[in-house]
Amino acid sequence: MHTPQTLLAHVRALTPNLAPAEQRVAAAVVSDPAGVAAKTISELAQACRTSGTTVIRFCRAMGFPGYPELRLALAAAAQAGRETGWEDIGSDIGPHDTLDEVIKKITHADARAVEETGAQLDIETLGTVVEAVVRARRIDIYGIGASAFVALDLQQKLHRIERIVYAWPDPHSAVTSAALLKRGDVAIGISHTGTTADTVGSLAEARANEATTVAITNYPGSAIARVADYVLTTAARETTFRSGAMASRIAALTVVDCLFVGVAQRNYKQTLRALERTYAAVKARR
Repeated sequence: MHTPQTLLAHVRALTPNLAPAEQRVAAAVVSDPAGVAAKTISELAQACRTSGTTVIRFCRAMGFPGYPELRLALAAAAQAGRETGWEDIGSDIGPHDTLDEVIKKITHADARAVEETGAQLDIETLGTVVEAVVRARRIDIYGIGASAFVALDLQQKLHRIERIVYAWPDPHSAVTSAALLKRGDVAIGISHTGTTADTVGSLAEARANEATTVAITNYPGSAIARVADYVLTTAARETTFRSGAMASRIAALTVVDCLFVGVAQRNYKQTLRALERTYAAVKARR
């Protein structure tokens, strides 16, 4: 089920898995939801240089039985955008933007990423992953590049509450570690695109050894999702100067924080004692 706040994020997430003609429909929907909602199916098909049949296929790929239902959902999404004021700020940064405009656009992209990620995060899946991490003998986390920072952040958080956890930003070390996992262990792969070959390979190796596998990605139809038992999705968009890569890191950190707190709550007193001990250990060094 889509809400007005999550519909456009859902369309962006599924776009890479669509046929080229359907991707043109998706681009029109994301760029101007109100405009598309006002069009007939023939008008939209003509604007996207495709057919009405393709538009119907797009609707069904997004989970709608037909075009009327999509139009209603897009109208609601456009109204939600107007009420929050999000549509007043663009996301693309031009060569002549002032620093004030740059600040507004970057903070806009980051804030949207956090809000949309929280709105579309699957609570049941998150709860299942929390249970798996709580019970795990050992947790491996894989991520490369910007995703490595997210992996190290989760490792540090879980380590502070006495979880046996390792982050592996080096791909050779990651796949080597994955080969030693077993049933009852948990492996978490972090990739915004879901196509980072080394991260996908490490998670696949962990799954082959019967570890529980979790993917944190922006694209639920991506390669990493296919080797994961559970998928936690983010909602960050690509913009000029790859500010989407910046927002993707913040969106992934949002998921990581939700996962960490869910685990920490499960043994509240032990968590507080561990946090107090680790805080005291570093306090004298400040």
